This record gives sequence, structure tokens and C-alpha cells, in this order.
Amino acid sequence: MIMNVLGLIGWPGVWVALLGISTYTPNWVVWIFMPYFLYGFYRFFNQLTYFRPAFRMRRILRTYPWQILEEVPSGLGKYSEARDDGMWFEFLNPADSDEKIPLVFIKHQRSYWWLRRLDGPRTTPERRAQIEPLWFAGDPRFLAVVAAPARSGKAPKRLHLLYQRPVFDRNCVPETWKASAADINRARRAGAAYTGDDPQPTHSHEPSNISDT
Repeated sequence: MIMNVLGLIGWPGVWVALLGISTYTPNWVVWIFMPYFLYGFYRFFNQLTYFRPAFRMRRILRTYPWQILEEVPSGLGKYSEARDDGMWFEFLNPADSDEKIPLVFIKHQRSYWWLRRLDGPRTTPERRAQIEPLWFAGDPRFLAVVAAPARSGKAPKRLHLLYQRPVFDRNCVPETWKASAADINRARRAGAAYTGDDPQPTHSHEPSNISDT
């Protein structure tokens, strides 16, 4: 969150500073600064769009503790039981260790770094090692934050929000994966707009008309 605020201030701040410098220098200097003018403008609006997921991640981390998971399965493309196509991690159901639950990268903002490190055809062992072990906070049945380990291994970095689509889309049929009432209430405290009141599993993968959030 702090780095996002600094970026929101820094990118336009440097943009304005360079614009001021260019007014007191020859015209050709503007062309030197032009790449930054364009890129800085893009980064400023990119920082703005990141605030919403940043606040959501903050709320999740206040509700769920970090876990350090080894050798979490991942991949690119369609997961057989997922609603959406895309990059995914596979986690065990907290209520049933024999059941596996995918969390798909529904939002692709700031996900290119992860794309190069999941188990794809072009993923090298060196890149895969950069997300091993995986830092995880949340409940895969609802929503979670994943992160790569810092070089020291004692802190997370590259935090990314993952969630099941019904968590933020009330038009999507929910699936509880045997979640109890306590599990559902905890997910709500973490920011889930979950509407299913029945703690029993529904296991419905019917496609529905959904809109991204």
C-alpha cells in the first residue's frame, strides 16, 4: 500500500518536474523526455486502478495469517473444474484434504511477472524457484493473497489478489466446497460479498452471465 501511494505521488511529480525543466531548455530536450511523459502518464493511471485490490488484500491479511506452502501445483490455460480460463494455482480444500480447488488469475493486472513463473511450457526451473515456497493467506474457497518469497525468505513480495468469481459477483452461482457457517462469516470479514447461506456444497459449474469487477 505504501509503495503504491509513493508511486502515485512520484510518477506525476517527476512528470511535472521534467515538464518544468523542458520549458527552460531547447526544444529538442522535450523529445528526450517524451518517453517518460508517455510512460509516466500510463503508470500514474495504473497506480490508481491498483488501489481497490490493494485495499482488498489489506483486509484479507487482517483476517487470515500467512502460510508458507511448498510445491503448490500451478499452470496456464483451462483448469478442468474452474469457471474461468487463465493462470491458476491449485490448493487443497480446508474442509476435505482429498478435494482440490483452483484459484484462477481472473484479473490480469500486474500478473505478467507471475505468468513467466507458473508451470508453463516456457517456465525455466530458475524462474519457478522464485515462487517457491509460496506465501498464501486466505481461503481458496473464497479469496486469498499469494506472494513470492523475498530473497531473505523471511517476507513476502509481489502480492497478488486471487478469488473465486462469486465472491465479488452476485450474479454468479456460488459454490461453498463444504464451507461451514464460520468459514463463510470469516470470508465475509475478509471482504467477500458471498451470498450463499447454505453451508453444504452445491458443486455447480453451470456457466452464467457474469461481468468482471
